[in-house]
Amino acid sequence: MTFPPSWMPCPRTSPMPSEPTRLEHRRLDLDRFLPYRLSVLSNRVSSEIARHYSDRFGLTIPEWRVMAVLGQTPHLSARDVAARTAMDKVQVSRAVASLVEGRRVQRRDDAGDGRVTRLSLTAKGRAIYDQIVPLALNLEAVFLSTLTREERETLDRLMRKLSERVGSLITLPLE
Repeated sequence: MTFPPSWMPCPRTSPMPSEPTRLEHRRLDLDRFLPYRLSVLSNRVSSEIARHYSDRFGLTIPEWRVMAVLGQTPHLSARDVAARTAMDKVQVSRAVASLVEGRRVQRRDDAGDGRVTRLSLTAKGRAIYDQIVPLALNLEAVFLSTLTREERETLDRLMRKLSERVGSLITLPLE
């Protein structure tokens, strides 16, 4: 993994205390635990946005995420979609199957590698995508309107910084 030159990873030390007694004095407060808070916020925002398009277009959250990625970057494999959305492969597979059945996404064999199938939106899928995007962008604007311009810029900068850092967590040993 390569890191941008402006960011150097911290030394690889375990986030877990090695002394059992230190663990006894630490308690997990979910109301302050950032991974939990981010997950809950993400789920709540996704659910609220989904309420606006699920009934109208008959899409689940995973289906919309697949369509959103393919609308921006067509001809991806399901594995690529899973990587871009951070969704489980099973979720992506089910969403793709449903979208193909609904004629919103099409599969095509990769010309260079017969083992790979490429996905793209159909004309029907593109029409739905083109209707949802303005709605989603409007809902995002309403959601972020509670923040000042400076706060939005800071949030964006912090999200990028945390996104860059998350990859280094996988290499940390749990002791």
